[in-house]
Amino acid sequence: MINVLFIDCCIRGEQSRTKRLAEAFLSALSCREGVLIERLTLMDEPLIPFSNGFFWQRERLLEAGGLDHPRFRYAHQFQQADKIVIAAPFWDLSFPALLKVYIENLCVQGITFDCDEKTGTYGVCQAKKMLFLTTRGGAFENGPLDNGTKYLRDMARFFGIPEFTHIAADGLDLGREPAEAILERAIGRAQEAAKTF
Repeated sequence: MINVLFIDCCIRGEQSRTKRLAEAFLSALSCREGVLIERLTLMDEPLIPFSNGFFWQRERLLEAGGLDHPRFRYAHQFQQADKIVIAAPFWDLSFPALLKVYIENLCVQGITFDCDEKTGTYGVCQAKKMLFLTTRGGAFENGPLDNGTKYLRDMARFFGIPEFTHIAADGLDLGREPAEAILERAIGRAQEAAKTF
């Protein structure tokens, strides 16, 4: 059984174009035998940024080796997944802050990464692939202002995940062609990618 963790940061819910792209991918993926999709909807989670007591609780737990504490459940879930799918819209040149807060909660030494004198810092996640699905109103594909894709690629490397890819519906709001046509092309690419993901 292949355990795929789907991280949903499509904050517009069912009105989200990114959600449409993600659901098309997941539908195609679920047709494959031996694939189990575990969904994590970030908008439904009690995620909070590190501040005050919440930060210091984390520091005390790490110092005491309390990695089995419930607050590290996101890191354990992420570490144990065989493959990772993240869906989030392009937002302020990156993605919604909620996804960054989630990632902040993933970064736990001894769970998702570790370090030693010989190797330095290295990822210890089980996943072999990470896929990022996104939609953008403007044209940012392969441009210097797409900070979200670059950041997630770097985080995949940090977590020890060897393969990172992304699929984007780009330029949806520019009026150069119908948004639906652009989105349908991206959906086609996503469905094709599901065959080998």
